[in-house]
Amino acid sequence: MQEYISQNELKTIENLEFFAAQVVEGFITGLHKSPYHGFSVEFAEHRLYNRGESTRHIDWKLFARTDKLFVKRYEEETNLRCQLVIDQSSSMHFPVQKNLSAELPNKIGFSVLASAALMNLFKRQRDAVGLSIFSEELQVHTAAKTSSSHHKRLLWELESIAKPFDVNAKKTTHVVKALHEVAERVHQRSLVILFSDFLDNPETSEDIFSALQHLKYNKHEVIIFHVVDRSQELDLDFESRLHQFIDLETGEELKVNPAELQDAYRERMHAYEKDLKLRCGQYKIDFVPVDCSKGFEPVLLSYLLKRKKLY
Repeated sequence: MQEYISQNELKTIENLEFFAAQVVEGFITGLHKSPYHGFSVEFAEHRLYNRGESTRHIDWKLFARTDKLFVKRYEEETNLRCQLVIDQSSSMHFPVQKNLSAELPNKIGFSVLASAALMNLFKRQRDAVGLSIFSEELQVHTAAKTSSSHHKRLLWELESIAKPFDVNAKKTTHVVKALHEVAERVHQRSLVILFSDFLDNPETSEDIFSALQHLKYNKHEVIIFHVVDRSQELDLDFESRLHQFIDLETGEELKVNPAELQDAYRERMHAYEKDLKLRCGQYKIDFVPVDCSKGFEPVLLSYLLKRKKLY
């Protein structure tokens, strides 16, 4: 796979705008084709002119070169409206890092890097993009716009959450409340892209899907990036000895040998993920499992290429 930026050159997110521009370089424009009808058209290809049809779209320059009549065919482009929604609760800072790395980002790092790259892609395609950031409540919400000053503000907001973890800032997750508020505040039909580990109380899963249905009821297309460190958070893959685990959201501590409860833990976590995926399928929500330990670009590129084939 082509490298769009040297992984060794970006050890911290000091210039997110530069990074976003570099990672999008080489992306195929129109990767996010949407089923929504837009307001502009773009040249796609030529075809031979058929006698009797309008001459309005004949390419006369091509006729001068080839002495043949060709008609320009156009492809309807989408003036997309996209709302990026990022969970910045304390659990999203796992694995805890001193510096956020593009090579192996933690969960919040993946979400910020992916959002910045998508934002730059939308900007190049003249699509409107907005940003929502939440933990216990919706802390940032901007309407979707296309201006350069708006994009700079969004990048600043992303940089503000791309910080090393503060042990004193314990932020819990309230996905349900945030999604309902986003659904109420995004008035025009949009593509809503959510980044979250969904490490909320499993008993609230019905409420989570009620909130997602609220977005679907308002005619939004919804994509979920389920961001986790798979080996540690879903498989509890730790050395067989006593470990001290600390809940990043509450500070609660537990000393345990993970090998003693690994099987039951895996069964429960994988069942929860499977339920999320199945329910998303039922509601026609695109569910994208993300293992942040695998790096950033391969996941995003793979998904964007998939989207290109879908539309």
